[in-house]
Amino acid sequence: MHISSNNFISAAQVALMDDQMRASVMQATTTAYAKRLNVMFEAGYAHGEALRQQAAHIRRFALARLPDLLEQAEANLTANGVTVLWAVDAAETRQHVLDIAAGHGVKTITKSKSMVSEEIALNQTLEAHGIEVAETDLGEYILQLADEPPSHIVTPVIHKSKEAIRDLFVRRLDMPPTDDAGQMARFARQVLRKVFLRADMGISGGNFIIAETGTICLVTNEGNGRMVTSLPDVYVAVVGIEKVVATLEDYATLTQVLPRSATGQAMTVYTHLYNGPRRAGETDGPAHMYVILVDNGRSGIYKTAYAEALACIRCGACMNACPVYRATGGHAYGWVYPGPIGAVVTPLLNGLDQARPLPMASSLCGSCKQVCPVDIDLPRMLLDLRRDLYEQDQVSPLWKLGLKLWAWVCASPALFGLGGRLARAALIPPLRKSLPGPLAGWSKYRDFPPFAAKSFHDEWNKKRGR
Repeated sequence: MHISSNNFISAAQVALMDDQMRASVMQATTTAYAKRLNVMFEAGYAHGEALRQQAAHIRRFALARLPDLLEQAEANLTANGVTVLWAVDAAETRQHVLDIAAGHGVKTITKSKSMVSEEIALNQTLEAHGIEVAETDLGEYILQLADEPPSHIVTPVIHKSKEAIRDLFVRRLDMPPTDDAGQMARFARQVLRKVFLRADMGISGGNFIIAETGTICLVTNEGNGRMVTSLPDVYVAVVGIEKVVATLEDYATLTQVLPRSATGQAMTVYTHLYNGPRRAGETDGPAHMYVILVDNGRSGIYKTAYAEALACIRCGACMNACPVYRATGGHAYGWVYPGPIGAVVTPLLNGLDQARPLPMASSLCGSCKQVCPVDIDLPRMLLDLRRDLYEQDQVSPLWKLGLKLWAWVCASPALFGLGGRLARAALIPPLRKSLPGPLAGWSKYRDFPPFAAKSFHDEWNKKRGR
């Protein structure tokens, strides 16, 4: 997928003017946020937080042993009859898939939802080589018809209204007009059923790889995942190397926090554990199974202070909690991964020079860390990336000067107090609605809040009798 993250500010301004998109995103994210709260802490806050910290420990333990676990996973997958391939980057991953398709005479491919395949632009490559590719997750299928990228890593069509989807189906699929969402879904299911039955190969991502058993794990809410992985004669799982976990017991914990955080469910409708192609005497499942372990920049992150970002289990909870994502939606971020996790991994995978605005696309409210099922410290990493931007001269000279002045003022209690008093005196009500100069960007969309009558330090000194 083409990266346009440096256009975040202008793209966000366009998104802010799209009332329909903002309403759809706000409704969906707030609903998901509330459902997560209900199910994550249904047995009490202490239980939910303990589960979250257990999941965090599991992911960090796996990352600490990542090279060894990957070798163990490869050995056990191979013992299970799976062909394991390694890919250093997007180009090698795409070539592996093309080679597999050519070796089996593949003409039609069905796909289950896979963010890695979006990351490496797999569909475009396959189609350029004359292979028909059908997304079968309903949200991804809608976006394929609309020729749009996902705007959320769990609910990719979050930005579209029911009416927009209806019009798309009428235009592209000749669906009889209806406003009933159930009828729309049934119509899409009928179209996709024919594709499932004639597909030569299925492709999925992978939520986890269990090293001790050589198992690929998928969690889905639609039956398409089972169709993709079981009906075709050839099945390919394209999985990032960071998705490996040590044991089945570890997976049992993670498969509890993932659906709770992603969709507010105690468990997804379908939980799949794939242990290889069909064996002698079995009638179901693929005859050939491949797993492609994708690096594509992950090893580079692993060597840095940002390695914790690889613990992400792609639940999307940080997006549902983020006030910036709620306002702009996902497309403004300009690449596959939006929201707080996208603001971190996009510059890490593509380079800071390709995503300069993203570390700034945060209020640093901390909600992303609070809801993360594996407790990734996203606010700290966003601050560290801002520091990296400064040190790599990726910010304007004016911005650097402003930061130096701010640091100088903040280092002096007297100057800081004087600045606060001057600001309180200057920000009369008319100014709060239209700030001057470079501050105008704030009041363009909201009033600047009035300063407190007294600062924290004033109150603190009063209590201490100063």
